[in-house]
Amino acid sequence: MDESAVVCPPALAGPVVLHPFRALHLAADRVGSAAGARAFASPHGRVPQRLAGWLREGLAVEEDTPAVWVHEYTARGMTVRGVVGALDLSRQAVPGATPAVLPHERVLPAQVDELERRMHQMQLQPAAILLAHRAGPQQRSLVDRVVAGEPDLEVDDPSGQRHRAWAVTDPATADELARCLAGTQALIADGHHRYAAYLRLCAEHGADGPWGRGLAMLVDHDDTPLFLGAIHRLLRGASVADLVDRARAHGLDVRTGSRAQALEALDRQVLVVADRRDAAWIRVPADRLPVELLHHDLLPALAAAGLPSPAVDHLHTADQALSGADNAAGTAVLLPALELDEVMRVLRAGRLLPEKATSFQPKPSVGVLMRPVRDGVDDRT
Repeated sequence: MDESAVVCPPALAGPVVLHPFRALHLAADRVGSAAGARAFASPHGRVPQRLAGWLREGLAVEEDTPAVWVHEYTARGMTVRGVVGALDLSRQAVPGATPAVLPHERVLPAQVDELERRMHQMQLQPAAILLAHRAGPQQRSLVDRVVAGEPDLEVDDPSGQRHRAWAVTDPATADELARCLAGTQALIADGHHRYAAYLRLCAEHGADGPWGRGLAMLVDHDDTPLFLGAIHRLLRGASVADLVDRARAHGLDVRTGSRAQALEALDRQVLVVADRRDAAWIRVPADRLPVELLHHDLLPALAAAGLPSPAVDHLHTADQALSGADNAAGTAVLLPALELDEVMRVLRAGRLLPEKATSFQPKPSVGVLMRPVRDGVDDRT
């Protein structure tokens, strides 16, 4: 990722509002599958016609009644449950105000452009962005009541995920849920580029129309939390010695030793660097996160010292990063996984995390709950 090209999408002001929408579902054997993905293939302008054909053939179903949904999915032994609706995008946060929906990463404008164009041509929001928050007891009790009933949708998809979803159409329950959400503050866990594309479409087509809302799933981190994993780095063109020199020049506590010693030292305030020959671990000050120190201090310090800026690969396991260091001219940087509260603390301090700082898992398969968006058609009524 070219960090010189990234921009930060704006936060949203409260209250958080999830509008009902007319959900579109793919048939069970097409959810999260290659067969289902063909519905969204290029040319994207033909997606509405493809989906119309699938509806006629019984390969997809569109609900007649708008609803907010409770969606529960289980993947690799983890169950995640959240409230799915059309997030109101009309109120962007102003400086100095407390935001209600917070991005924590910047985005690439070119990727946002492509997603904006694709969604508008498809007339569809095919996947919800994931929002993480801490729900209050009233909301948790309400969700428990909803899921105690029979689900309106049950799907075992080809990828191995199991889905259950309940449509919330009762006006009293919907009103109670809206009151619960009004004061919440949520972090964008996954979908920053789609969120930025939502905002572009809202600005271009009007906040009062159907593009003034974006499909979102709000997950209670205290009930069924998403797993927050680390994303490690492989720096191609940098050595452990280069990073150690720069870290010591910054007055950081740096230790060198074997790779095994370095791996044992990895913890919440320590990052580990290892190449083919050397290994070291760097202790990070308490007011910073290791991923911040790497991208905001150490990598710029390499350039300031006249060293080439390394290419950065992002890898989801330490083994992948270390294997890359052994097989390429580069250095593995192992980072600790973050906690939700750590991310929120950075945002409340007015900072953003570097790109690819977090990996929230598992994500739901595409096709269970999608939102058709037709210009001039309000899906709330």
